[in-house]
Amino acid sequence: MSDEDDEEPAVTLGTETPVEGAPLARVTSRLTWPKEKSEIDRLEGDSVIRTPDGPRELSTVLEDVDETYFQRHQEFEAHVRTVIGTGPIPTADE
Repeated sequence: MSDEDDEEPAVTLGTETPVEGAPLARVTSRLTWPKEKSEIDRLEGDSVIRTPDGPRELSTVLEDVDETYFQRHQEFEAHVRTVIGTGPIPTADE
C-alpha cells in the first residue's frame, strides 16, 4: 500500500441524516406477486413507509387505493405513489 491510500477522501461524505419509515420498494420486495390488497394489508399493513408528507403506516395508505388486486409490484407501487405523491422525503432534522 502506498501513502496515498492513507489520505483523507477527496470528497467529504458528511453525517448520516436519519429518515423515518422504510422505502416503499423495501416493503414491496418482501412480498411475492401477484397479491390482493387485503393480503398486502395483512402482511405489511403495520409497516411505516416514507412519503413526502412524512412517515405513514401502509394500511392507512391502502385505504385510499381503489385497486384490489396487483399483478406486479410495479403496479402496486404506482397505485401507492398516486396516493402518497412523489417528491423529497423529509429528514428527521426538517
